[in-house]
Amino acid sequence: MPVTSTSISVPAGFAPAYAIGFSDMTGQLALVSEAARLPVATAAPAPAPLAGQTSASEVAGPFEATPARVIVVTLDGQWQGTARLLRSTDGGLTKQPLRVGGLPWAEYSEPGTEQAWLETEEGASFYLDIALTSGSLAYRVSQ
Repeated sequence: MPVTSTSISVPAGFAPAYAIGFSDMTGQLALVSEAARLPVATAAPAPAPLAGQTSASEVAGPFEATPARVIVVTLDGQWQGTARLLRSTDGGLTKQPLRVGGLPWAEYSEPGTEQAWLETEEGASFYLDIALTSGSLAYRVSQ
């Protein structure tokens, strides 16, 4: 990267200079330069969505979530009943309902789209527990 000169105008006669640095592999300050580029984390690709349609009660899944991505639930169709997002960290052997502040979370009884959860743990999977009394539900769980 070529260094260019910029003139300094009166009345200041000076210009503040800033540099960006980061902690290198040894824990020491490293200034960003061509030789020491700013490290960045790239986002893992989003997993394939869990999508389908049902006229019967079922537990759909698993949806293998990618950490640091929001999980979006979309429900559509003419249906009566409930759909709730469940979380598992043991491959689906146990599925727990989501809670926030001790109260039920990500439980639905009508069509819509919602950002339901921000997953932070590697290996978590999600399931949609659908309990229909009538109609047909189209669902999509994605990131």
